[in-house]
Amino acid sequence: METVIYKPIGLIRSPFKEAEGAPIQPSGAAGVQGRIEMEPEYREGLKDLDGFSHIMIFYHFHRVRGFRLQVKPFLDDEIHGVFATRAPRRPNPMGFSVVRLVHMEGDVLYIEDVDVLDGTPLLDIKPYVPDFDAREALKTGWLSGKARNADRVRADKRFQ
Repeated sequence: METVIYKPIGLIRSPFKEAEGAPIQPSGAAGVQGRIEMEPEYREGLKDLDGFSHIMIFYHFHRVRGFRLQVKPFLDDEIHGVFATRAPRRPNPMGFSVVRLVHMEGDVLYIEDVDVLDGTPLLDIKPYVPDFDAREALKTGWLSGKARNADRVRADKRFQ
């Protein structure tokens, strides 16, 4: 299989300097402010983004080293396959969050509900469109009844 290489398009800034104690999902980061500092060469790509209240940001878990195919996630005491979790230690350490776009100034995006570590490399941005992205989940697997606790759970050192 061909190797895939991504070049960051910007940097995510947040108040979270360390993983331990940081929220594990955007629902636990309600109101937390941050910003995205885009590389100037991508500024033109921001045209019309300010017409959206929320954006999906895709990023590289830059502090993660290695991975396990089975992990004990933050919201459970049982072992699960990594692809059935949102654990950061993955074969391709990528994450995504839906955040609120507050406003833009040039190539800086001011965002809220940020659950990402400061200095995280940004790989891509897409507008969040409920008609495309919101689906009623009929099954949520092992997370059934546990996901609602994500707003209170904070990261520990298990994935560092």
